[in-house]
Amino acid sequence: MSNAYQQTPSLNDLHLSDFLRKLASSDATPGGGSASALAGALSGALVTMVAGLSQAKASEDAAEAMELLSEQGDQLLETLSDAIDRDARAYDAVMVAMKLPRESDDEKVARKTAIQVALRGAADVPLEVAEESLAAAEMALLALDKGVPHAVSDAGVAMALALAGVEGAVLNVAINLDGLADAAVVTTMKQELARIEARAAELRRQARTMLEARIASLPRN
Repeated sequence: MSNAYQQTPSLNDLHLSDFLRKLASSDATPGGGSASALAGALSGALVTMVAGLSQAKASEDAAEAMELLSEQGDQLLETLSDAIDRDARAYDAVMVAMKLPRESDDEKVARKTAIQVALRGAADVPLEVAEESLAAAEMALLALDKGVPHAVSDAGVAMALALAGVEGAVLNVAINLDGLADAAVVTTMKQELARIEARAAELRRQARTMLEARIASLPRN
């Protein structure tokens, strides 16, 4: 990794409008992986908000649960915010490896190895994002179930964003797995993706049932 690359400013330090413009640019990063991490981070922020709103009006036991939920949501916010940068750096490493010289046999071998190492990293980061976003979805379901009624739509949005984070991250893992030569790693990661997607689908179903029970004007599927 070059020194110039290491000095790249953090995406988290950008104003929202600047980040969106950077996302909209023709540069390879930030891309869908960073956007997925952002979706998960936004979910964590909303979970924390709903939990905070709910603490004051909750029973003692429920207030303790909401306080813990707020802390967990804040931790996810920090972890997934960090992943916005980490995902971009991981894919930048793939791009650097792709540009390595390949004139001699030794250079070809070195380039191939570097690409495989970089692709593994580019799959590892979104897999973590998928896991953390799934955790955000679990928290959003609890916020939806135990939060104050007037924040039910906020909890629902937290769920939608968490699931978007999961789905986007899964796509980014899968696209990088397509280039990995290590069959054992690919098989293991695909199994992880299947597990994550199955749980996300169940959380989506449960959340929709709750939302339809709490928001009368919500269209029924």
